[in-house]
Amino acid sequence: MIYTITSAVMRLLLGFMLTFFALCTWAQVSNFPDHAIKILQGFAPGGNADNIARSVGLEISKSIGQPIVVEAQTGAGGTIASGSVARAKPDGYTLLLATGGHAVAGALYNSLPYKTVADFEMVSTLTYFPFLIVTSAESKFKSFSELLEASRSSLNGLTYGSAGIGSTHHLAGELLAKMGRMRLVHIPYRGDAASITALLANDVDFIIAPPTAVLSNIKSGKLRALATSGAQRWPGLPELATVAEQGVAGYDVRSWAGLMAPVGTPKAVIDKLNLETLKSLQVASVKARLEEMGGEARGSSPEEMRQMVSSELQRWTQVINEAKIPKQ
Repeated sequence: MIYTITSAVMRLLLGFMLTFFALCTWAQVSNFPDHAIKILQGFAPGGNADNIARSVGLEISKSIGQPIVVEAQTGAGGTIASGSVARAKPDGYTLLLATGGHAVAGALYNSLPYKTVADFEMVSTLTYFPFLIVTSAESKFKSFSELLEASRSSLNGLTYGSAGIGSTHHLAGELLAKMGRMRLVHIPYRGDAASITALLANDVDFIIAPPTAVLSNIKSGKLRALATSGAQRWPGLPELATVAEQGVAGYDVRSWAGLMAPVGTPKAVIDKLNLETLKSLQVASVKARLEEMGGEARGSSPEEMRQMVSSELQRWTQVINEAKIPKQ
């Protein structure tokens, strides 16, 4: 009899405790946000990732009435910032500005202090941008189709430069070689600026680079754009045909940026952050700023973003394994 009463009391107490915690969670979520939100990004201050976070964050801040602080935690291809967010309290006040490199790092590194997809709640994508296939203005290659045919007939292959081993640029070239049946030799450089310098010196046949890195040299006539890597033509150079239009059907490589939160962040918080993010991407000044950086403003649902990141992780893992790129 005593045991039965004790069990009943314990169940009652447990019920009270669960109700109490549920009410505390509801109060926390209903008041969200009541102080500043921090967005961590893993690249240099003033770069594309930093500017994307600030452009979108400023607009969200106006809407929610709380500051949004962007903080750079540079190093290791963005993985330091990703690790910090993965370990942060899952309350919606610490977010990650993730880029396409987030999925690449998950495929490239043997060991990371977090799981690329499972340790994060997705909020929304923010922008997508293609890469450009570029030669020097002095190059004998006047079109991508000429480059394609030359690479297939070359005994030693054509050389292409990228921002470094394991960069999305590099993997875009490996995928291009596979899908286009091209003989290509990768030449890594320390960043886009170094690869552009090499191209201008005719040290490589072509480079793969984001639009913002090469557009000024294209407009000045020093470089020649042969193709864009996305599924559609890039609005910044609408006359420039895609790789797929010029002989490599199905080729589509774009980098991206999006917001993530630590796993366990309440769904109601994620839903509010998603709503505010989508609203910010409809603001004309935000869309224009993202376009200036070579991108296209495009939001998503959390589940759509999760599916995209998972797909990117799977694709780049396969490319890295097939190309025998050493894991880091």
